[in-house]
Amino acid sequence: MNENNYYKKVRNILIFILFLNLAVSMIKLAYGWYTNSLSIVSDGFHSMFDGVSNVVGIVGIMIAARPPDSEHPYGHGKFETLASLGIAVLLFFVCFEIFQSAINRFFNPSTPDITTLSFLVMGITIAINIWVSWYENRQGKKLGSTILIADSLHTRSDIYASIAVIFGFIMIKLGYVMADPIIAILIALLIARAGITIIINSSEILMDKAPLDKESIRKIVISVKNVKDCHKIRTRGPASCIFVDLHIVMEPGFTLEEAHDVAHKVENELKISITGINDVTVHVDPCKETSKL
Repeated sequence: MNENNYYKKVRNILIFILFLNLAVSMIKLAYGWYTNSLSIVSDGFHSMFDGVSNVVGIVGIMIAARPPDSEHPYGHGKFETLASLGIAVLLFFVCFEIFQSAINRFFNPSTPDITTLSFLVMGITIAINIWVSWYENRQGKKLGSTILIADSLHTRSDIYASIAVIFGFIMIKLGYVMADPIIAILIALLIARAGITIIINSSEILMDKAPLDKESIRKIVISVKNVKDCHKIRTRGPASCIFVDLHIVMEPGFTLEEAHDVAHKVENELKISITGINDVTVHVDPCKETSKL
């Protein structure tokens, strides 16, 4: 899949997920306010920010899809990772608001109106979110998209939050009214955990952590005819846009044109064998330098 198709595919998935998240959040918020349930309202805002994160992701993908230019010769792909960090920041804002509301409810307690419909509403939204999280994570891994994987983690935290809300319903029905703000605080902690996970994963990409195993690359390279060895292997970038830099060792006596042809074969073999490699820079060393490796 070329870059244009990749970004178009990711953008379309985010737009589709956006509409689902907005529908889920509207259901939760409307019912939460109607029944005076802080935990449902908190969960509704969590779902709403799932939608907001989709918008951030869409904008990030649109910028990342821009072709390389004179000032950005490696393209704009890291904007996708920056958008993932934007999602994490939004999560922390939601976390703070929910925590603040929960503390206020401790000092001003009220009993939510919990009915069979409450369990039904939350059950339906959980089912939707389970499918959304599974679909988005599956597509993220398939495409090598950091933004889709980050967003799926966000949605997964929404599932845990909704399950906690249902548990709170049970406690409230048993007479434990304070379970409502307690569950809201647990939801806030789950949101914070998802934000921290996204920050860690995104930071590794921005810090150019090697996405590929050196030995795996070496085995592919030395399988190419006339390549005697491979060393100084470096990789960087997200799974969807990996840059590879390496040295190959060849016997002396090859012409410049022949060495150039072997380098191209190495590049093509790596791109065919490993999904996500965008560019390969091959340096050719004469065999006499193998003793210096």
